[in-house]
Amino acid sequence: MGIKGLQGFVTNVCPDACVRVNLKELAERHRANHPDFPPVIVVDAMSCVRHWYTPESWVCGGQWQEYLANLENFIEAFKAAGIKLVFYFDGVVEEKKRDEWIKRRVQNRKEISRLFQFIKTHRKQPGREMFVIPSALPTFTRYALKSLGQKTVCTLQEADFEVAAYALQHNCLGILGQDSDYLIYDTSPYFSIEKLYLDRLVTVMYSREDLCRALGITVTHLPLFACLLGNDIVPESLLEGFWHKCLATCPPRNKSYSRRANVLIAVANYISKIPCSYGSLKDLEKMLPLGSDKTLLYRGMESYLLPGQQSPWIPHHVTNTQMFSSPQETAMCPDKEIYQLAKEQHIQSENYLVFNILSNGVTECSNSLEDDCDTEIPGQALIFRPARQHIYSVLLESGKDGAHPLVVKEWFVYFGNPLHQPELVQPIQPPVPGGTPSLKTLWFAKGPDVEKQRYSTFLACFHLQDMMEELQAVEGSLAGFCCLLAYLFAQVNSLSLEDLNAFVALILCLKGKAAAQLAGLQLAQVDSRAVHLGAVLIRGLTTLLFANSACGFPFRMEDLMPWKMFDGKLFQEKYQQSHRGCSLEELLEGNESLHAPFQNLKSLVCKACKAKNRIIQSRRRGNGIITGTQQRELNPRFQQTHRTSFVPPYPNQMRGFTWRGPQPQGREYRWGHPGRRRRFELPPRWPR
Repeated sequence: MGIKGLQGFVTNVCPDACVRVNLKELAERHRANHPDFPPVIVVDAMSCVRHWYTPESWVCGGQWQEYLANLENFIEAFKAAGIKLVFYFDGVVEEKKRDEWIKRRVQNRKEISRLFQFIKTHRKQPGREMFVIPSALPTFTRYALKSLGQKTVCTLQEADFEVAAYALQHNCLGILGQDSDYLIYDTSPYFSIEKLYLDRLVTVMYSREDLCRALGITVTHLPLFACLLGNDIVPESLLEGFWHKCLATCPPRNKSYSRRANVLIAVANYISKIPCSYGSLKDLEKMLPLGSDKTLLYRGMESYLLPGQQSPWIPHHVTNTQMFSSPQETAMCPDKEIYQLAKEQHIQSENYLVFNILSNGVTECSNSLEDDCDTEIPGQALIFRPARQHIYSVLLESGKDGAHPLVVKEWFVYFGNPLHQPELVQPIQPPVPGGTPSLKTLWFAKGPDVEKQRYSTFLACFHLQDMMEELQAVEGSLAGFCCLLAYLFAQVNSLSLEDLNAFVALILCLKGKAAAQLAGLQLAQVDSRAVHLGAVLIRGLTTLLFANSACGFPFRMEDLMPWKMFDGKLFQEKYQQSHRGCSLEELLEGNESLHAPFQNLKSLVCKACKAKNRIIQSRRRGNGIITGTQQRELNPRFQQTHRTSFVPPYPNQMRGFTWRGPQPQGREYRWGHPGRRRRFELPPRWPR
């Protein structure tokens, strides 16, 4: 996550460390010097997605075809220069970085709340200064790049270490990203994605050597410099006293510099005067108020040591082997063969979330574009939790021993969840006819009977096992979309026939439309509820990916991608048309050939809901934007003042959800009286 203030310091205080470079020229020089090794740039994809997403519309759920075309153009620009790209994505959130992850999620929620207030007031998308990436953009970027033939790696730990290690080991031309940690690692040159001009392949290279020259230190000092400024291991809160001492011995050079810039200069001045030795590190550990963990500084230093490297600050017999320390089996998954396959598929970006569950039983989901004031629509984390519980069961049944039932720790962002601790979620067996097959069967067995088992297990995760024959008759992406809609409409009673019409018209009208055609679509206004529904649908697609990965891929992963099912602006158009009460002919853009598929898909969803005693009602909303207060009045199921209290349509669907440690005050999870429908009580609204 970088060193606070270092990137800005380099840009503003050390301009000599910002070197303008032409990547095409660097590649030609590399080929001349290393004729047997083509030039490779390793890309920190997580720090690039904001810069890759350039479609004009971003608030409506994502312009996925436009985005896919952008990625293709990005790849082609480097390919034309003879540069190979390797893309790295964070595969986990390490626990040492959990506090920082939570802080960012809380901040993102505030930004999203302001965004919805703007949309409700102005009925349009705000300017880029309020930009929030579309929900699940990093997840689907991974699969988009893979579909475009790129080497895509999903890491076993935070990406920056693996990116730096790969670049060093493969003598890469450089690292492309926007993370100041790449100034600290002793690895390949660090190029800026923020300063990249794609048409000319010109960007800024941040030079470690020039930075060190300006600070009066050497490259060997950089890891200690980073640790003494505060990083993911050494908290800044422990260093304030040390900074004060450094500032006292090194008065500010320039009154115009910020305090942080002066701290950076003073810390560099301090460490330039001490010997580069393990003894010096031990002296610093004694001086700093490290509390009970005296190894913080040592561990921070070690975290920058790449495989094969040594440091004078660390005993010579120590090398960093953290890349190779992943166990071959865990308590969550005692089977080595299953664990190894899950790990390989994870690294190669072929599955989704499966390895996270089998390796340590922890999963997380970042912010979505959800309106906290809309009390009719539960948080997507809660809508899809019952399906996740069934998927957890498919993955973990072989690991439980009865005496110690397995639980999954979820860090999911939704309104009312303060993220003080993970929520402990128990797996619940899906209603698969004949029982849930083992992972050995689902993943390794072959034959038509096994294919049927994979499909039925997938459907059972969404309580659609009785619809198998009808869904098998539908083409891949349409069948996946039907599964998602049937589950979603059965879960959320406030969804109406108008919403269903909009979703079905969306996927049918999307087919055959080019990215340029979708880019040219103009909206008279933006509806905040449609923004919310678009985000929920996209998160639902990630749940389909998870179920598909766990069940042995009954669907092709490419059939479950958003560019085949969703376009934000097109959904806004269909949503507004449907709620205005426009004709079917207008909704389907005058294409009579779509009338029969429209009725078929709609009847499938309605039939699945009816089997759960859920009758989808008409409820037109017109052009008005219904506020949260009005929604509570209109829907008696949401008259409570707390967020997303809803009645699960399936028996036992919220069974097995507990808190880690003592139950927080104000949070109650109660069941109703025997014989009545169960009500899942969620957290009260937190003070605004």
